Amino acid sequence: MIVRCGLVWEKARLGAVPEAERLAPVDSEVLEIYSVDAYQPAELLGMMTAMSLDRREFTPAPWLRHPDFMTVLPLCWPRRALLTGVPTESRLFTTEPHTQLLGYCHWQPHRTACQTLVLVHGLEGCSESHYMRGIAAKAYRAGCNVIRMNQRTCGGTEHLTPTLYNSGLSQDYRTVVQELAHADGLDRIWLVGYSMGGNLVLKAAGEIGASEAALAGVIAVCPTIDPPQCIEALEQPRNRMYHRRFLVKLKDRVRRKAALFPDKWDITDLAGIAWMRDFDDRYTAPDGGYASGADYYQRTGARHVLESLAVPTLIITAQDDPFIPYAMFTGPLVQRHPQIRMIAPRHGGHCGFFHWAYNGEDAYWAENRIVDFVLERT
Repeated sequence: MIVRCGLVWEKARLGAVPEAERLAPVDSEVLEIYSVDAYQPAELLGMMTAMSLDRREFTPAPWLRHPDFMTVLPLCWPRRALLTGVPTESRLFTTEPHTQLLGYCHWQPHRTACQTLVLVHGLEGCSESHYMRGIAAKAYRAGCNVIRMNQRTCGGTEHLTPTLYNSGLSQDYRTVVQELAHADGLDRIWLVGYSMGGNLVLKAAGEIGASEAALAGVIAVCPTIDPPQCIEALEQPRNRMYHRRFLVKLKDRVRRKAALFPDKWDITDLAGIAWMRDFDDRYTAPDGGYASGADYYQRTGARHVLESLAVPTLIITAQDDPFIPYAMFTGPLVQRHPQIRMIAPRHGGHCGFFHWAYNGEDAYWAENRIVDFVLERT
């Protein structure tokens, strides 16, 4: 998509982002920064130093706090060579007949002596999403094994399963945990997910409960624990930039699936679908065994199993997330759960949490808090 980061940047800094500009239609999948001459990286980093000396607090500079800007900026910021020098091994996990998930494993020399993070991306992400690589680099250098998973069909793996991915496929990650525990002998496994991936790992951990001793904990950033609320928020007019990007990419994915499995996928009406809920009603729900899109949303939320969480759990979300309503996290089920630590900064956008810290950390605050939470339990 084209996001006029430079122009929005200036207006966000001045505290005025016009509605028309925030809601400008998305034209492609390319992220471009306009007016980059106005702000070079060194100058921008200097502008982001309005940060508490307590590294656990997230207090970005005032001009950076707009939720749309906070959501988009990390996608624009260059993050090259994150995993340079880190050993990488590809691996296929068979989660059901005719379905495999591709993971990229970063093993420590003595893997069974280390904690292991299994990372799950969000909607239309993949193992190469910037936060997947960012967490992997930090966790590996902190002494952990890391596996960057692709959800079904993601990361160029449409050929590995006839199905789509969806918010209810927590059994895939239960299977991955079981294989790592019983085939690889790993005894401290963490499930870590962003957005839709956050819902999946919370759901998997709730379903596992106390039945798998190797599951050490679960961490979710901006998780979609109540899909009916999330789809309602995503389809609001102010979020049409995000909605259109997701829908365009999902439709492209179904076209690729139809080319590989023509007997399964009918794309006759695909071009005319204009709303995510219609897409899910037509494709995601029936493929996943749900009666309708509404049935799919109602049944797949991790909120149904949070009460069963039996391992240390960290949930990070922003109170200003554009399409993950904060109200989902304010009830006693989350706030009073003995296993859940909830961190909800006032600002942060959707999986953004971008700032500049005094203590030598990089700008990706949530990634650093994930690694901290794991290491606290070494």
